[in-house]
Amino acid sequence: MNIGSHGGSCAHSCCLRVQNLSVKIGNDTILEDINLHAHCGEMIALIGPNGAGKSTLLKAILGQQDYNGIISFCAPGQRNRRPKIGYVPQSPTFDPGDPVTVSDLFTCCMSKRPAFLGLSKAMRKKVLECLDRVHGEDLLDKRVGALSGGELQRVLLALALEPLPNILILDEPLSGVDVEGMEVLMDMLDEIRQVYDLSIIMTTHNFSVLNTYADQVILINKSIVCQGTPKQVLSSGEFNRVFHRKGEIV
Repeated sequence: MNIGSHGGSCAHSCCLRVQNLSVKIGNDTILEDINLHAHCGEMIALIGPNGAGKSTLLKAILGQQDYNGIISFCAPGQRNRRPKIGYVPQSPTFDPGDPVTVSDLFTCCMSKRPAFLGLSKAMRKKVLECLDRVHGEDLLDKRVGALSGGELQRVLLALALEPLPNILILDEPLSGVDVEGMEVLMDMLDEIRQVYDLSIIMTTHNFSVLNTYADQVILINKSIVCQGTPKQVLSSGEFNRVFHRKGEIV
């Protein structure tokens, strides 16, 4: 695990703070009194049963969900500026027969040039640089619908890292990825957060990766039920009560 150069302190580091956050939709309370603190270089895993509010919290941080409370970002010499956030949603589904290639996808996302005209020489170089960050240069000309779960996550991750963000948010990145692919993907995320000194906030239902990769684990069930190191949370009575009650023991 890595907590960057800050050693747990905000000095000389950027950080994201969520303070007393709550979300209500109509008369329903979705989240209540959420507090978390993420330093650059940290990986934070949000866990909880389905319907616990994890995705709602991500949407609030992304600015896509109204909330009460405070979400702030600080960096050395800059206070409360809006951070750059990279976002990888839950893997979309592509038709296996769809002819759209990875290069077409990047063209649509990064250029005004029509995809049917192909990549310009300059754009091709740029896309290869983006894919290089996730060791995926060989995916450039593959059809998106033919990618494995792990390959698709790498492509979406490469898109989320351009431009390089301060915070990388991933919603269930391990969904649809086989066991071998999970290890490759988590090693890559671990490398990215250290090389680029960015914080990663991810939701997951796969608890087997947490001890190896996560700095903090936050168990959410509308409010924060338990928070700490992976060992502290996964061995807690709160963890057992939440998942026994929901019948979601892994």
